[in-house]
Amino acid sequence: MSKAPKKLAILVAGGPAPGINSVIAAATIRAASEGVEVVGVRDGFKWIMRGDVSKVEALTIENISRIHFRGGSYIGIARDNPTRDEEHLENTVTSLLRLNVDKLITIGGDDTAYSALRVEQKADGRIRVAHVPKTIDNDLALPHGIPTFGYNTARHLGVQMVENLMVDAMTTSRWYFIISMGRKAGHLALGIGKAAGATLTLVPEEFPDEVLRLRHVVDILAGAIVKRASQGRTDGVAILAEGLLERMHPDDLAILQNVERDAHGNIRLAEVTFGEIVKMAVQQRLAEFNLAPIIVAKNIGYELRCADPIPFDMEYTRDLGYLAAKYLLTGGNGAMVSVQNGHFVPLRFDEIFDPVTNRTKVRMVDVGSEYFEIARSYMLRLTRDDFADPHELAKFASTAGISLDEFRDQFYYLIEQDMLYRTREAELGGGEVLAAAGDDSAPESFDGPDAEAE
Repeated sequence: MSKAPKKLAILVAGGPAPGINSVIAAATIRAASEGVEVVGVRDGFKWIMRGDVSKVEALTIENISRIHFRGGSYIGIARDNPTRDEEHLENTVTSLLRLNVDKLITIGGDDTAYSALRVEQKADGRIRVAHVPKTIDNDLALPHGIPTFGYNTARHLGVQMVENLMVDAMTTSRWYFIISMGRKAGHLALGIGKAAGATLTLVPEEFPDEVLRLRHVVDILAGAIVKRASQGRTDGVAILAEGLLERMHPDDLAILQNVERDAHGNIRLAEVTFGEIVKMAVQQRLAEFNLAPIIVAKNIGYELRCADPIPFDMEYTRDLGYLAAKYLLTGGNGAMVSVQNGHFVPLRFDEIFDPVTNRTKVRMVDVGSEYFEIARSYMLRLTRDDFADPHELAKFASTAGISLDEFRDQFYYLIEQDMLYRTREAELGGGEVLAAAGDDSAPESFDGPDAEAE
């Protein structure tokens, strides 16, 4: 009796990102064109890790040929993690073998990549695995300049949203604190803020210390609001990467101790009212100066994840899906798919995983780069030059209703800390200290008649 032909399975795990359906479609077409049957495993690892092989559907050219235009996932998605329980991992491999699958394409972020690695190891040659990296956070360890799929669509739509909020802020004389997705790195927040010309953007990479105090973030924002008000403007838009939350000192966020976590142990950051926490803290800080700006906190993230992909991501993800299928069909195994300079480059699992975290290495924003320097130069924040100019400082102190010395005593530490971080970054080879920041010595005095102005 002849054996049944082996199949290729596709599953999607983690969170959504624009372009998933393009990967599914391209991989299906590539495999089907060579006579290989393709099945879609519904809801990631959720069912097969429990031994349920009923939640599977055939993927054919006829039923997927136009799904690349649409966001979301044609075969669903889930965050269930098969690596936390050895039985679940064994069930996953056994379920795929029961389905007559010997080739598997996983689509997901760093957690899913690790699951793909463990499945490949557990299968021990019985199932070949290729992983297609996706995340709107743009933080997977791909070579410099190569985005993760979905990032450009998320940034594009995020900019449109911020543009509308900037107009609303100016029209209604209010500030918006916008929390952008980005668990570890601030690429999405910075990409949106820089393109939209937001008033300022804060990303976790600016603060290399392991623990960030909420007061530090609050004073940066409060200082920007005072500076803006001294120029006659009572509106602005600040974008904060949600990854700032993970750097916060536990004492500052005690309210989050019982917050819900996903199957990988990550705080569900998009469901945390980080913006409200910051908003209330900034309002309390400004109340010390008898200032009461209208501040609105808003999260953007879920609105971006299932959007229809823009042409860049549509084309990019079709390439990734095609190459993932081709790699497995030609005997490849155990690698993440990447396209570099128009060529397919497999990134071996054993080369991209951090043995300490058991995750793919994280690509952070390079705060020593010209890319970040340009972004900072257009932000409205307190700077070293402000404190060196008694005329400017007098405006800020007057707006806050305190003396120049009091303003310096309360806010100059931001400049000192910033210079410390930048110097450390330069010493570690992360780039030059930005010239615009000036030297790291505080102005010793404010001589002259303007020194007494308030």
